[in-house]
Amino acid sequence: MDTFLYIVMMLLGFVGSFFSGLLGIGGAIINYPLLLFVPSSLGVADFTAHEVSSISMFQVFFASLAGVLAFRKKKNNKNTARIHAGLVLYMGISILCGSLIGGIASKYIVGDTINIIYGVLAIVAVVLMLIPNKGKQEDNAKQITFNKTIAVISAFIVGIVSGIVGAGGAFILIPIMLTVLKIPTRTTIATSLAIVFISAIGGVIGKITAGSIPITPTLFTVIGSILGAPLGSRMSAKINTKYLRYALVVLISFTAIKVWISIL
Repeated sequence: MDTFLYIVMMLLGFVGSFFSGLLGIGGAIINYPLLLFVPSSLGVADFTAHEVSSISMFQVFFASLAGVLAFRKKKNNKNTARIHAGLVLYMGISILCGSLIGGIASKYIVGDTINIIYGVLAIVAVVLMLIPNKGKQEDNAKQITFNKTIAVISAFIVGIVSGIVGAGGAFILIPIMLTVLKIPTRTTIATSLAIVFISAIGGVIGKITAGSIPITPTLFTVIGSILGAPLGSRMSAKINTKYLRYALVVLISFTAIKVWISIL
């Protein structure tokens, strides 16, 4: 049974990170319901909300690390947008503090409340995924200005809720950077990757402090995510992700409904 469990966990990590890389969204919004419902449906494990959020947080950490390393390999490409150091400084420090607080606080939050927070985030994610992104086209990072107060406050709030459910927060950060802070699209994508990685550092530290980490299942989920994210990123350049994105909206909506039904 343990072998089957580890295979399932690796496949879930692969699938979640594949679609994360394919569609350019935070992996946790996909991974959380997969980890919560699939193992229990197959009878191989029955993870609590605390355990699911811990597994998801570690997966986000290693997936975002792989993304940062992949970006560094492409940094000499003239078509690759530069990371905006100012945004990383202000939003990175803020989201690090928020995710650390959220990760530690999750220990004292009951499982149903964590599920409710995910349910709310899932609804937000669906709405944001249906709204066309309208970032600026000019991409000279040195000339970009932004409201530092909004950047800090929004990153801190995203960090807290992300730390609780084990997410990096990219699916919320990216729309905020595009529509509120008016950051150019390519700079947003590059910079959000670094910010999410910083968020994941705080979240992982918080989860380690809080405990409730199933180590071996987490390890196999991380292995699957490391394999899936690069493949999804490569596939995204070859196929039209528009219809897949709408399919994912349906999937997230379905899982959000399932979470709300289980709570109510």
